[in-house]
Amino acid sequence: MPAIRLQVFLARAGLCSRRGGEALISAGRVTLNGVVAALGDKADHAGGDVVAVDGQLVETDDAEGGGGSSDRPITYLLHKPAGVISTMRDTHGRPTVADMLPPSPRVFPIGRLDKETTGLILATADGPLAHALTHPSLGVEKEYVLRLANPLPQAARRALARGVALGDGLTAPAKVADVADGIDPCLVSLTIHEGRNRQIRRMCAALGLDLCSLARVRIGPLSDPFLRPGSFRTLTDNEYDALRQKGFTA
Repeated sequence: MPAIRLQVFLARAGLCSRRGGEALISAGRVTLNGVVAALGDKADHAGGDVVAVDGQLVETDDAEGGGGSSDRPITYLLHKPAGVISTMRDTHGRPTVADMLPPSPRVFPIGRLDKETTGLILATADGPLAHALTHPSLGVEKEYVLRLANPLPQAARRALARGVALGDGLTAPAKVADVADGIDPCLVSLTIHEGRNRQIRRMCAALGLDLCSLARVRIGPLSDPFLRPGSFRTLTDNEYDALRQKGFTA
């Protein structure tokens, strides 16, 4: 179905009347893709939007499964903010990606971003997909945008492209590119296909680069520049199929 106002969406789900839906939204009890909704917001379940009331997913008769096929495990794309841990629970009580997601269905993150790194991360109920995407032999690409304190020296650019010697061995060659046609020389795109712990931060430290911020902007074929920090959405069928193809054929 096309995008419709949230109060209409809630009414079609049989949860309340349209006026009752407006009251729920005004009270801050409705979230759209993990972010508290406002009157005037619209949702398209078939397009991957996820609506919840008091933390419980809302389904409609024509949009079972949160925007994808009901015969496949749910997979979310999240935009992790800084300060959030990439696990479903934390023994120290710190915020985790679980706080961004509805309580059901049960999912788990694919890979991790360190606490201060922002950007895209996947959470899924699909165990084989998670295994395929994290297996080192498949080399699924992850693209990051780095903000450096100073422009990237040519010597460091060449070193990143060749591989950087770390304590656990030489890294695989990375793809290095300027961001926004080089307008800001302190912004650099770096694409890797390994998954070592804090790899990019360690590479920068080894080369004497002052890294100010780090954000993951692409996982394999998936990117979404419009996904806001702290929000999430369900993968579309096409995205899910592309991800599975990448994970099982890379």
